[in-house]
Amino acid sequence: MDAFPERSWDPADPSTEERLLGGEITDGGRIPYASNYVFLIELRHPDAAEPGYGVYKPARGENPLWDFPPNLYRREIAAYRLSRALGWELIPPTVERGELEHGPGSLQAFIPTDYRCTFFELREEHAERLRQFAAFDALANNADRKGGHVLRGGDGRLWGIDNALMFHEEEKLRTVIWDWASEPLADEWLADIAALRDGLRAEGAARGQLAPYLSGAELEALIARAEALLAERRLPEPPQDRRGYPWPLI
Repeated sequence: MDAFPERSWDPADPSTEERLLGGEITDGGRIPYASNYVFLIELRHPDAAEPGYGVYKPARGENPLWDFPPNLYRREIAAYRLSRALGWELIPPTVERGELEHGPGSLQAFIPTDYRCTFFELREEHAERLRQFAAFDALANNADRKGGHVLRGGDGRLWGIDNALMFHEEEKLRTVIWDWASEPLADEWLADIAALRDGLRAEGAARGQLAPYLSGAELEALIARAEALLAERRLPEPPQDRRGYPWPLI
């Protein structure tokens, strides 16, 4: 594959997840300059007239981290499932495929975009959507929300990618999205977070969606962060006792 495709399956289409799960791989290649092995692959599906594209991150290509366990790709899937459980649709459809060339990994719907356009160019026009990203990242404990991890799709909608460094039990929020720190959370978002918290308890639906990808302790930490946001009713402020920004910023 010589260049990034300009079109792909619509990430907001409910059928895209099923196409990622069942699509036949027809082409692909490694994306250079990524810290881990990342592949852009072409998929064909009998229900789609045109090919779609996915970003494949196999466990086999991950560089070990001292503070996160292996199989980071599972957190990519958990991020998608968390976004879907909230009803926010911030993360492109992301599934697990175990039979691909480099073994088990995540496969995420590819977002054609202008890669020169990052959070820093988007924050004025898309302030409300980015506030929601800030709430999501606080809830998921995102340790790596760089400016280039928010993409604008062809229809103008924003999507969050590179979600592997989330859900740690310890507080690790590092993000460039501090513009709305301490601002109140929208009432409807608080209602969504409350419903999520309830669904994460006992045998709730949200817990069933996330349990295959997160440990019990990580799920309990997620509940605790949800309860903290519900109690504060506002976005967090940057930490004073540690670095609150990722590096590099883009």
